[in-house]
Amino acid sequence: MSTKDYLEKDYYKVLGVAKTASQEEIKKSYRKLARKYHPDANKGDADAEDRFKEVSEAYDVLSDEKRRKEYDSVRSMPGGFRGQQGGGGFGFDLGDLFGQGGTGTQTGGTGERIGDLFGGLFGRGGGGGTRTAGTRRARRGADVETEVTLSFGRAMNGVTVPIKLTSEAACDSCRGTGAKAGTVPRVCPNCEGTGHETRNLGNFGFQEPCKECRGRGLVVDDPCPTCHGSGRATGTRTIQARIPAGVADGQKIRLKAKGAPGENGGPSGDLYVNIKVRPHAVFGRSADNLTLTIPVTFPEAALGAEIRVPTFQGQPVTLKLPEGTPNGRTFRVKGRGATRRDGTKGDLLVTVDVHIPQKLDEQSREALAKLRETGGGEDLRADIIQQARQE
Repeated sequence: MSTKDYLEKDYYKVLGVAKTASQEEIKKSYRKLARKYHPDANKGDADAEDRFKEVSEAYDVLSDEKRRKEYDSVRSMPGGFRGQQGGGGFGFDLGDLFGQGGTGTQTGGTGERIGDLFGGLFGRGGGGGTRTAGTRRARRGADVETEVTLSFGRAMNGVTVPIKLTSEAACDSCRGTGAKAGTVPRVCPNCEGTGHETRNLGNFGFQEPCKECRGRGLVVDDPCPTCHGSGRATGTRTIQARIPAGVADGQKIRLKAKGAPGENGGPSGDLYVNIKVRPHAVFGRSADNLTLTIPVTFPEAALGAEIRVPTFQGQPVTLKLPEGTPNGRTFRVKGRGATRRDGTKGDLLVTVDVHIPQKLDEQSREALAKLRETGGGEDLRADIIQQARQE
């Protein structure tokens, strides 16, 4: 999005709200218009698609309190952004306006520099002062994403794993200059080393990357044979990444400044590690809790019992089943689950699976037959049969 777009577009008009509208009013209007002009609801309608983009663009600015304040300040400047003094306009130079002038113009005695204001709105740093020739802007390195597969136990306990990364970095042969050994790059004659050039649009001058040096500020006459003049090369490195205890399958971990190196002194990007956890033969996972299905016999469920239940990498615990425990009932064992971020632990959820014997000896068969005969005479299905007859 260009600077001209910010200056000429009335985002309040696009959303159909007043300049004093609250955030709730802005959100409500945006949702209404987004539904109306969404491409899925207007297939093949190019006008609706363009309108949807305008509405989204306006909401991006006005829904952010800081960007909205800067936008309002810019549009409230008197004189309609005149590039020279006269006609009720400002008596300042556009170089100051965009943070390239000498001292930086101030507005209304507030001490806020116009260059700083525009810098926040358009993603450029404020601060007056012309860049010296050959000075190149520092660039943050790219973020890198990778995947690590862990066993269930290593995910539960935490582990440090080596991760091999392949990413762009400064070329070792030319040390990032892009020039062949024994030669040096020269300052770009087109932009004089600033890395950008000004394109005039009426009374305004807008900056864009220099086409001659592609924003580097330097021109290489004899390029490095390794990186072909780019100053960048693909390198491989291994880092030790600490995976915290209790990490879950599908979780993404951010390792700050472990991504691709920056350019010209800029900071490194971040490394995002996608975690895959292999399933365990016995235990499952539900949020911060571990799950376990334990088999019990019919007499244990009917009469009640104390059974031994395994815990993950710990001693078994005794679980007391009350009389008449139904199949599928879940019991909670406190503090035997996964480690949370604050160091506490979740619970172990034990679900009872009542096993019905498939083969019975004669004595067991007689006992069950007697139980059936003396079961209290209660017909468990009587209510269901009665309800089934109702219309």
